[in-house]
Amino acid sequence: MNKLNKNLSVIAVAVLATFQAQAEIRINGFANLTGGITSSDDSLYDYDDNVSFGAQSLFAIQVSGDINDKMTATGQLVARGNNDYSAEFEWAYITYQTSDNTSLSAGRLRLPLFRYSASLDVGYSYHWVVAPQSVYAVPFNNIDGARFDYSGYTGDLEYTFQVTGGNVESEFTLAGADAGLSVDNVIALTGDFAYNNWKFRGVYATGKVTFDIPALAPAFAQLGQLSASLSDQLQANADSGIFYGGSIEYDAFDWFVAAEYTGVEVEDSFYPDEVNYYVTAGIRSGKWTPFITYEKSDLNNGPKFLSEVSGFPAAFQPGVTQLVVGIQQPAVAEDNTISVGLRYDLDTNVALKADVVKRTNDINENEDTLLRFAVNYVF
Repeated sequence: MNKLNKNLSVIAVAVLATFQAQAEIRINGFANLTGGITSSDDSLYDYDDNVSFGAQSLFAIQVSGDINDKMTATGQLVARGNNDYSAEFEWAYITYQTSDNTSLSAGRLRLPLFRYSASLDVGYSYHWVVAPQSVYAVPFNNIDGARFDYSGYTGDLEYTFQVTGGNVESEFTLAGADAGLSVDNVIALTGDFAYNNWKFRGVYATGKVTFDIPALAPAFAQLGQLSASLSDQLQANADSGIFYGGSIEYDAFDWFVAAEYTGVEVEDSFYPDEVNYYVTAGIRSGKWTPFITYEKSDLNNGPKFLSEVSGFPAAFQPGVTQLVVGIQQPAVAEDNTISVGLRYDLDTNVALKADVVKRTNDINENEDTLLRFAVNYVF
């Protein structure tokens, strides 16, 4: 843990100790101890053929307190195994309960893109060992901004609408290379509905997307010498991007089935149109929940901007085509995944899980197999 993170943790503890006597402080926590090993020399989700526990494990503390009758403050400190368990504040926001049905939150908070966005890190809240990566493995989950919530009901129909706005900054890897992503002026609209055993959800979000990918800088520079306008087109620099999705779930208590679908489009850039989805089902029998999940991820819809290449002199077209396709290639992917697993509720607030995951790369037909096991608990 670096010095900054240590200082933040010390400050959090000091503030808690100082104000606990003056206000009602609520402390909750959760943890996922997740291990895995691949077959042979396969590599999948940062696991290999040696048992390891760091890739998807975490420990978190959430602290909330009442400022007054209508306002609360919330902070969440998370230590992730893939970050050497360095503790970082991932949530830090204030909420104003404007009425019985509406609230306004501001600060760093969860961006509600998915069915399980609010509880994504809480492994105990769902049946999987880890939420389906084809849908949920995005470069960011939090936003610096504000969110308006409205909830109510009509007869047996319950509903919640959310409007979220702000900015996102994140780091990620693209084809093994470090990269940066920023999305400015984000506006996200979501609606959740529950009717008897059914749950439905829809989301639509827009923003200005900028990628910072040092590994592609030489290729963009080379293309820029041939055509500055084409190089600018391929780069994502404050380009319009949209995210959309939906989910449906039927829960009969002793069995359930659910599906979720998402799509991403970044206008006029090297990044391919993206489609992801999963379908999952399970049976609850006492403390046991066996389940199966099928996932699909598709970022393989053909290279873009080839029509622009046709406008170059014939002698230049092969070289320009190679550059244009090569710039887009690192983002291209297409795979399907099937997993079979089991959840056992060991005791109150403690669940044991295991699954076997097989992912097939639809481009090169490589197959990776992973065995995972986890202990999830909340406190």
